[in-house]
Formats: sequence, structure tokens, C-alpha cells
Amino acid sequence: MAHDKQHWLNNFLHHLQTERRLSANTRTHYRRDLSELLGWCDQAGISCWDDLDTHHVRQYAAQCHRRGLHGRSIQRRLSALRSFFNYLLREHAVQRNPGLDVRAPRSEQHLPDTLNVDDVNHLLTAGGDDTLGLRDHAMLELLYSSGLRLAELVALDLGDVDFAERMVRVTGKGAKTRVIPVGSKAITALQAWLKVRPRQLASGENAMFTSRNGKRLGHRAVQQRVKQWARRKGIPCDLHPHTLRHSFASHVLESSGDLRAVQELLGHADISTTQIYTHLDFQHLARVYDAAHPRARKTK
Repeated sequence: MAHDKQHWLNNFLHHLQTERRLSANTRTHYRRDLSELLGWCDQAGISCWDDLDTHHVRQYAAQCHRRGLHGRSIQRRLSALRSFFNYLLREHAVQRNPGLDVRAPRSEQHLPDTLNVDDVNHLLTAGGDDTLGLRDHAMLELLYSSGLRLAELVALDLGDVDFAERMVRVTGKGAKTRVIPVGSKAITALQAWLKVRPRQLASGENAMFTSRNGKRLGHRAVQQRVKQWARRKGIPCDLHPHTLRHSFASHVLESSGDLRAVQELLGHADISTTQIYTHLDFQHLARVYDAAHPRARKTK
């Protein structure tokens, strides 16, 4: 019967790849979380998925908590469980979803690290006239200009940037495509990089950003270069490409107060994910409200 549980888990992972078209990284997280659940079920003597009930799921969540997992990690595991059982319901392999009414313990919300505008401007003087300097400058400008995820930046091809319209097309989580504006300084930096890019081009390589050997630049290489430039510029934090995405979102929201627009720019499926940026400058949003809302204006 344990084999039957593994069989359905394998089917679900195949479903994530072929039907939902989730990225390899996301599928890896699902596999890890559901394998943990499978191991717990084996230890608890639960022979098939239909035997797992809500009481069992609460026990599983409690054990995760006792092992020191944070609330967000437990919530992610419960989310994977619910998605898996929705699939099993669709395939008529179970009668119910036992995770629907189980919630993880609340944990302290950690706000994302961001740079202030002065630090960003200082960082974006990075680079030089050499090939790698021009490439790095273009990457940093684009990360901040358009709020790209690291994976989105690495996956960019030459044809994904429309220089005339100043737009970039990226494929984000869940294989969803979105088109994002690109600032004029990022456009200039990209054009400067493309003038020298052919000097180190591997045969047939279509990547926007390439390494010394002319092949597509990898995730780790981008992370290392961002950290290196942060150290050179004296930026007082362990800078990650995602920090520039957070800074982009925070600065756009601070200037516009338009949460829905920021949600679309970031490619968040749920606006609750975007709302974390409202905590970064709530006072600014309060000022926008007081100035703009008809019922908030003071009468003279």
C-alpha cells in the first residue's frame, strides 16, 4: 500500500510538470514537502491517502512545529498537501481533502530587505567600459528597473526586450508571461552591453546575458556578481538580486500608492503577497489617503 501512495505522488508531480507547467524548482519543493508527509504517514501506519483525515493532518503539523519549523514553512507544507489532495479528488482517489481546515501556527512576519534610493543610485554606478562591467551594469539596471526575479533575468533571450517600446517580456512562476516597462537608463545600459556581447558569444547562444565563455549566465554567477558590486560600492547589506526586486516594489508603491499596479508588475498571483510592501512605508500610504479620499479631507 505504501507503493500505492508513492504511485499517486509520482502522478501528481508529473501533473505539475505537464499540466500546470510549474518550474523545476517549484516541483522540487513539492516533492520534498510531500515526501516528508509520505514518510510521516508510513511511520503513523496510514496505508493509503484516503485514510488520512483532518486529525492526522493536525498531528503532522504539530510534529513539524515541535521540530522547530517556522509557521511559514509549515503553511507551505500544508499548502502542498491541499494541492495534492485536490488532485487526488479530481482523480477520484480520495473522498475528501483533510487539509482544508488545518492552519499553521502564526509566525512573526519578516519584512523584505530593501535599499533606499540613494544606495540604489550608488550601486547603479557599478560597471565600467570592459565587457563584464558593461554586462553587470545592464543586469543591475534591469533588475531594479523592472523588478525581475533572478530566474526571469537568467532566462531572458535577445528577443525578449523591445527597445522601441521599452518593454521586456518575461516568463514567471507557473509559466505565466507578463510584459513590463523598462526604464530609459536600463535601456541605455542594455544597448551598451549588446554592442560588446558578440565578442564572447558561443555558437548559437540566444541568451541576453552570457558568461566569459559566451554561454548563458547561471543563477549563481549573477548572485556572486551582485554581491561583489555591493561590496565594492560599500552597500551595507548582503545584497541579493531579489533585494533589488524588493526595492523596486517598495519604491514604486511609495511613489504611486497603487498596490494593484505593483502586483501586476511583480507578477504576483495573489495581492496578499504584494501587501507586504505596504508595511514598509505605511505612513506614506496614510498621507496619500488623507490627500486623496473625499471623506478624509479636512473641511475648511
